[in-house]
Amino acid sequence: MGVAGCGKSSIGAALSAAWAVPYADGDDLHPAANVAKMRAGTPLTDEDRWPWLDRVAQALRDDAPCIVGCSALKRAYRDRIRDGAGGPVQFVHLAGSHDLIAARMAQRQGHYMPLSLLDSQFAALEPPGPEEALTVSIDQPPAAIVAKILSVLKGKSQ
Repeated sequence: MGVAGCGKSSIGAALSAAWAVPYADGDDLHPAANVAKMRAGTPLTDEDRWPWLDRVAQALRDDAPCIVGCSALKRAYRDRIRDGAGGPVQFVHLAGSHDLIAARMAQRQGHYMPLSLLDSQFAALEPPGPEEALTVSIDQPPAAIVAKILSVLKGKSQ
Protein backbone atom coordinates (compact mmCIF):
# COMPACT_ATOMS: atom_id res chain seq x y z
CA MET A 1 0.00 0.00 0.00
CA GLY A 2 1.02 3.60 -0.46
CA VAL A 3 0.58 6.65 -2.63
CA ALA A 4 0.83 6.50 -6.41
CA GLY A 5 4.38 5.99 -7.60
CA CYS A 6 5.74 4.44 -4.39
CA GLY A 7 6.53 1.13 -6.10
CA LYS A 8 3.53 -1.06 -5.27
CA SER A 9 3.56 -2.77 -8.66
CA SER A 10 7.28 -3.48 -8.87
CA ILE A 11 7.68 -4.51 -5.22
CA GLY A 12 4.45 -6.55 -5.35
CA ALA A 13 5.65 -8.42 -8.44
CA ALA A 14 9.07 -9.04 -6.85
CA LEU A 15 7.45 -10.34 -3.65
CA SER A 16 5.19 -12.55 -5.74
CA ALA A 17 8.19 -14.10 -7.46
CA ALA A 18 10.13 -14.54 -4.21
CA TRP A 19 7.17 -16.06 -2.37
CA ALA A 20 5.66 -17.95 -5.31
CA VAL A 21 2.20 -16.50 -4.71
CA PRO A 22 0.04 -14.65 -7.22
CA TYR A 23 0.19 -10.86 -7.54
CA ALA A 24 -2.70 -8.65 -8.66
CA ASP A 25 -2.25 -4.98 -9.43
CA GLY A 26 -5.00 -2.94 -7.81
CA ASP A 27 -4.83 -0.55 -10.77
CA ASP A 28 -6.35 -3.34 -12.89
CA LEU A 29 -9.28 -3.68 -10.47
CA HIS A 30 -10.50 -0.10 -10.83
CA PRO A 31 -13.82 0.40 -12.60
CA ALA A 32 -13.44 2.13 -15.97
CA ALA A 33 -15.08 5.29 -14.60
CA ASN A 34 -12.36 5.60 -11.94
CA VAL A 35 -9.60 5.22 -14.51
CA ALA A 36 -11.22 7.87 -16.73
CA LYS A 37 -11.53 10.24 -13.79
CA MET A 38 -7.89 9.83 -12.77
CA ARG A 39 -6.68 10.09 -16.36
CA ALA A 40 -8.51 13.44 -16.54
CA GLY A 41 -6.65 14.59 -13.42
CA THR A 42 -9.63 14.37 -11.07
CA PRO A 43 -9.01 12.83 -7.63
CA LEU A 44 -11.25 9.95 -6.63
CA THR A 45 -13.76 10.40 -3.83
CA ASP A 46 -14.50 7.88 -1.12
CA GLU A 47 -17.67 6.96 -3.02
CA ASP A 48 -15.58 6.27 -6.13
CA ARG A 49 -13.24 4.04 -4.15
CA TRP A 50 -15.70 1.76 -2.29
CA PRO A 51 -16.47 -0.57 -5.23
CA TRP A 52 -12.77 -0.76 -6.06
CA LEU A 53 -11.84 -1.59 -2.47
CA ASP A 54 -14.49 -4.32 -2.52
CA ARG A 55 -12.81 -5.77 -5.63
CA VAL A 56 -9.45 -5.70 -3.85
CA ALA A 57 -10.97 -7.52 -0.86
CA GLN A 58 -12.59 -10.05 -3.19
CA ALA A 59 -9.24 -10.76 -4.87
CA LEU A 60 -7.66 -11.32 -1.46
CA ARG A 61 -10.53 -13.58 -0.43
CA ASP A 62 -10.82 -15.58 -3.66
CA ASP A 63 -7.12 -15.98 -4.48
CA ALA A 64 -5.56 -16.34 -1.01
CA PRO A 65 -2.75 -16.47 -0.43
CA CYS A 66 -1.94 -13.61 -2.77
CA ILE A 67 -0.47 -10.13 -2.95
CA VAL A 68 -2.53 -7.16 -4.14
CA GLY A 69 -1.02 -3.74 -4.75
CA CYS A 70 -3.51 -1.13 -3.57
CA SER A 71 -3.12 2.43 -2.32
CA ALA A 72 -5.34 1.84 0.76
CA LEU A 73 -4.63 5.43 1.78
CA LYS A 74 -7.08 5.72 4.68
CA ARG A 75 -7.67 3.52 7.68
CA ALA A 76 -11.33 3.18 6.64
CA TYR A 77 -10.16 1.77 3.29
CA ARG A 78 -7.86 -0.72 5.01
CA ASP A 79 -10.68 -1.70 7.38
CA ARG A 80 -12.99 -2.29 4.42
CA ILE A 81 -10.39 -4.49 2.74
CA ARG A 82 -9.79 -6.47 5.94
CA ASP A 83 -13.53 -6.91 6.53
CA GLY A 84 -14.17 -8.05 2.96
CA ALA A 85 -11.15 -10.34 2.67
CA GLY A 86 -12.58 -12.81 5.16
CA GLY A 87 -9.19 -13.65 6.63
CA PRO A 88 -5.99 -12.04 7.83
CA VAL A 89 -4.53 -9.25 5.70
CA GLN A 90 -0.98 -7.98 6.17
CA PHE A 91 -0.48 -4.43 4.90
CA VAL A 92 2.98 -3.25 3.87
CA HIS A 93 3.24 0.53 3.59
CA LEU A 94 5.81 1.63 1.02
CA ALA A 95 6.70 5.06 2.39
CA GLY A 96 8.71 7.78 0.73
CA SER A 97 9.05 11.53 0.50
CA HIS A 98 6.91 13.60 -1.83
CA ASP A 99 10.02 14.66 -3.78
CA LEU A 100 11.27 11.10 -4.30
CA ILE A 101 7.88 9.84 -5.45
CA ALA A 102 7.27 12.86 -7.68
CA ALA A 103 10.60 12.23 -9.40
CA ARG A 104 9.64 8.58 -9.99
CA MET A 105 6.21 9.49 -11.31
CA ALA A 106 7.68 12.09 -13.67
CA GLN A 107 9.77 9.35 -15.28
CA ARG A 108 7.14 6.65 -15.67
CA GLN A 109 5.36 6.32 -18.97
CA GLY A 110 2.04 4.86 -20.01
CA HIS A 111 0.30 5.11 -16.63
CA TYR A 112 -3.07 6.80 -16.34
CA MET A 113 -2.30 8.43 -12.97
CA PRO A 114 -0.86 11.90 -13.64
CA LEU A 115 1.74 13.55 -11.44
CA SER A 116 -0.80 16.31 -10.78
CA LEU A 117 -2.75 13.92 -8.50
CA LEU A 118 0.19 13.17 -6.20
CA ASP A 119 -0.68 16.02 -3.82
CA SER A 120 -4.21 14.63 -3.40
CA GLN A 121 -2.73 11.21 -2.62
CA PHE A 122 -0.53 12.61 0.14
CA ALA A 123 -3.44 14.71 1.45
CA ALA A 124 -5.61 11.58 1.76
CA LEU A 125 -2.87 9.36 3.22
CA GLU A 126 -3.42 8.29 6.82
CA PRO A 127 -0.11 6.53 7.48
CA PRO A 128 -0.71 3.26 9.31
CA GLY A 129 0.86 2.70 12.70
CA PRO A 130 3.00 -0.34 13.48
CA GLU A 131 -0.04 -2.22 14.80
CA GLU A 132 -1.69 -1.93 11.39
CA ALA A 133 1.11 -2.33 8.84
CA LEU A 134 4.77 -2.94 8.25
CA THR A 135 6.21 0.36 6.98
CA VAL A 136 9.26 0.17 4.72
CA SER A 137 11.15 3.14 3.34
CA ILE A 138 11.48 3.19 -0.44
CA ASP A 139 14.73 5.19 -0.40
CA GLN A 140 16.69 1.99 -1.00
CA PRO A 141 17.09 -0.45 -3.91
CA PRO A 142 14.07 -2.68 -4.67
CA ALA A 143 15.99 -5.83 -3.68
CA ALA A 144 16.63 -4.36 -0.22
CA ILE A 145 12.96 -3.43 0.16
CA VAL A 146 11.87 -6.96 -0.77
CA ALA A 147 14.46 -8.51 1.55
CA LYS A 148 13.25 -6.34 4.45
CA ILE A 149 9.62 -7.26 3.86
CA LEU A 150 10.39 -10.97 3.56
CA SER A 151 12.55 -10.91 6.67
CA VAL A 152 9.89 -9.29 8.83
CA LEU A 153 6.95 -11.27 7.48
CA LYS A 154 8.76 -14.62 7.70
CA GLY A 155 9.53 -13.80 11.33
CA LYS A 156 5.83 -13.15 11.99
CA SER A 157 4.76 -16.46 10.50
CA GLN A 158 7.05 -18.54 12.73
